[in-house]
Amino acid sequence: MDFTAEMIAGFLGGEVVGDAQTKVNNVSKIEEGHPGTLAFLANPKYEHYIYTTEASIVIVNRSFTPTQPVAATMIKVDDAYGAFAKLLELYVASKPQKQGISSLAFISKTATIGEDAYIGEFAVLGEGVKLGKNVKIYPQAYIGDHVRIGDNVTINAGVKIYEQCVIGNNVTIHAGTVIGADGFGFAPNAEGGFDKIPQVGNVVIEDDVEIGANTCIDRATMGSTRIRRGVKLDNLIQIGHNVVVGENTVAAAQVGIAGSTKVGHNCMMGGQVGIAGHLTIGDQVQIGSKSGVSNSIADRQIYLGVPALPTSKFHRANAIYRNLPDLSAKVFQLEKQLKKLIEKLGEEDKK
Repeated sequence: MDFTAEMIAGFLGGEVVGDAQTKVNNVSKIEEGHPGTLAFLANPKYEHYIYTTEASIVIVNRSFTPTQPVAATMIKVDDAYGAFAKLLELYVASKPQKQGISSLAFISKTATIGEDAYIGEFAVLGEGVKLGKNVKIYPQAYIGDHVRIGDNVTINAGVKIYEQCVIGNNVTIHAGTVIGADGFGFAPNAEGGFDKIPQVGNVVIEDDVEIGANTCIDRATMGSTRIRRGVKLDNLIQIGHNVVVGENTVAAAQVGIAGSTKVGHNCMMGGQVGIAGHLTIGDQVQIGSKSGVSNSIADRQIYLGVPALPTSKFHRANAIYRNLPDLSAKVFQLEKQLKKLIEKLGEEDKK
């Protein structure tokens, strides 16, 4: 379906600069734009592409003033990135939606399925499973006994949700993720081995959460591992048993959070952050990529490095670290000078 610049501007509350009747039917990156597509410019680093792009329409911030002629029709909005995201949501919503229950799915007779469900081939729903409305379960997913899933939930291919776990409304779980596997709980025994501690809790995922592919969230030893409302987790993340992740916290790929740690709301964690167990991370904390956190962090702090330090200390320590080769050379030179001075003093003493 074609959309004119005028229609798009009306939807976004934007201003058209150029031909209001320019039409598009797809989207593209600004650097790879071609006729008939819509692109956006939000980051000033990409400004040079707007002068060469072949995209027909480009969404820009109202503050943008071109320094060269722009062939594309521009739509000026308050927030180009946010506006483009809204259009992508509309584009996805307009695509045909999966519906129906495959004859190759296995569904327990005691499972309850809400309206407008989609259940794909070789999906398994165990005893007492309860699905809300508009739930989509893609092929080869496993939903364990007595799992409860809310409305408007998407469970992608190969996801495994163990027994007794609870999934809220408007949740998306991407392929290969495992929810509710046993926490890593073992106790040393007299023979030098380890006895397994039974993990009898569950995982509770609240509303509006998105979980990336191949992420693992362990069930609690007792009680619940809890992912609170609005959390966004990237691919390949490990959440240990009894962890609580606060509302609207985001974490990039390969973050690992050890057991019983509590993370506050609106926190941000870069890729490969590691957080030790039994810590408290305050609200609105930011932790830089590859940081190793071994102590609790107060609210609204920014931490970097291994071990993680407050940003001011980290930059001072890093400045010293970068200068270590020069410092080492200076120490070596001073040692040589000191040795010569000692030798000289020894010769004078002999006289």
